[in-house]
Amino acid sequence: MIKTYACVLLITSSFLSVAQNTQPTNVLPKGHYVVIAAFSPNHEDYATKLIAKLNKDGLQAKYAFNPTRKYWYVYLNQCSNVAECVSQATKIRGEGVFPEAWAWSQTEVVSVKPEPEVQKTPDPVVVEKVEEPKVEQPIVEEKKEIVTEVVENPPAKPVYLPQTLNNTPVFLSLYNTTNNEVIDGDVDVIDTERSKLISKVQGNTYISLPNPGSKTGQLSLMSNTFGYRKEQLELNYKNTEADTVKPYVSLIGNFYMINFGLSKIQKGDISTLYNVYFFNDAVVMLPESKYQLNSLLKMMTENPKMKITLHGHTNGNGRGKIIYMGPSKDFFGMTKDVVNGTGSAKELSAARAETIRQWLISQGIADNRINVKGWGGGRMIHDKNSAYARKNIRVDVEVTED
Repeated sequence: MIKTYACVLLITSSFLSVAQNTQPTNVLPKGHYVVIAAFSPNHEDYATKLIAKLNKDGLQAKYAFNPTRKYWYVYLNQCSNVAECVSQATKIRGEGVFPEAWAWSQTEVVSVKPEPEVQKTPDPVVVEKVEEPKVEQPIVEEKKEIVTEVVENPPAKPVYLPQTLNNTPVFLSLYNTTNNEVIDGDVDVIDTERSKLISKVQGNTYISLPNPGSKTGQLSLMSNTFGYRKEQLELNYKNTEADTVKPYVSLIGNFYMINFGLSKIQKGDISTLYNVYFFNDAVVMLPESKYQLNSLLKMMTENPKMKITLHGHTNGNGRGKIIYMGPSKDFFGMTKDVVNGTGSAKELSAARAETIRQWLISQGIADNRINVKGWGGGRMIHDKNSAYARKNIRVDVEVTED
């Protein structure tokens, strides 16, 4: 059942298109709904086919035309209020049959004036008060209790037409495609036309994306989450509604949902511990490194057959001072018993990788699952005198067996 409906929804998403003029008789009345699919005006037949399939399987589904969004909406339930819809949509998503179900609410009609950047004065539109199902992020603690983190929806505001990234925020949803678990991570915002990094933004938050200021207005969004393969998605700043034909872009009321379905790194993949830092000239880590180290530990714990190689890198190949941990084995503090020495950049990079290896072993990971290699400045990714030179100082994690 789950596989059948997931396939149907994937097919339906490819037929979404920008609004067209149409006057269907089956119009969606004001109210609150749990919606599972949407189709362009000229594809009512896709809605009827999906309805027939759902009803054949015992689900009482209905469909009607949304005059505001100009899509055919297929919905399972009509609720008495928004809260009830959110609860039902959350439950439906959790069951995995309709992972993209959402709550949709239509309450009143208002006249909206365009912002200065909008060239065409929009017709009166409907304010949509949309409640997205709450995203649950389970965190396993010692007693295996589940703690839920809720990302609040942005306040309902008037919807401007056309909806572009200039007047509409986005929600960058990062999740594990295997279990739909929410993942912490960042997203690089890139000016596609100039191949230039504009900014780095946090995932799973409501934000306004920057204007690339280019002729095309094209943006590339690159996920940057440790332990997961990078995912690059394309979005247009000026004509964003047209991007809803893409399976990873959804327009939900007064914001765009951008879905990054991420897969864990596999054999041969390399992920960088950019948020693991060391004291200057030392193999001792700074305390703020613990968060990403715990992500590495979790990856190794959840995949007991996984083996890795830790590759240490430095900015340049000079020889100099090296501060080693003392007998107290404090991984995150410059204690009084640290040992001062000297060595090459290659030795320093190998020693730093070894420090991470020893920390993983102290947390219960078998030593035969972790190898180390020091490269010194042999594999720098930026010029050692550039503004990005510090990124050369890093430890990469290569999966050698999974």
